[in-house]
Amino acid sequence: MLYAAEVCDFERLNAMFFPVQSLGFLLAGLGIVAMLCWKQGKTAAYAVAVPAVYSGTFLFVGLMVLGLGGMMAGLGVIAVRMKKKGVSVLFAVAFLCCLSMGYLSSRDFTQAYMNWMAEGINVVGQGALLLGVLALHKAGLARER
Repeated sequence: MLYAAEVCDFERLNAMFFPVQSLGFLLAGLGIVAMLCWKQGKTAAYAVAVPAVYSGTFLFVGLMVLGLGGMMAGLGVIAVRMKKKGVSVLFAVAFLCCLSMGYLSSRDFTQAYMNWMAEGINVVGQGALLLGVLALHKAGLARER
């Protein structure tokens, strides 16, 4: 909508998407790891400084994998602590599917079968994450914290 209203430049939004997305994954992963490692207070507030945008991709791929790994490993640890070891497998599947999506993003998507394959993997990964989180919720995750 911003692009259509000529408020912003799509190229700049496109250029900043990957760095911002990777930092979001990293911060989400750190948040779940922090939740596991430190007792959380009811009024805790944290400030986060985002590093300057860097034009390379290796740094951001590393941050994304680190954050995603932290999220899925943290959720897996929570599942094991709640004696739901089978649920941790769902988080491992979600992690592997997300890594596969990262790999596929570097491939040629001009052919329709690549899009269908990527979307199928994405559905499986997001579905595994959803089922895992729902299982933890049903098992009383909100009461645990």
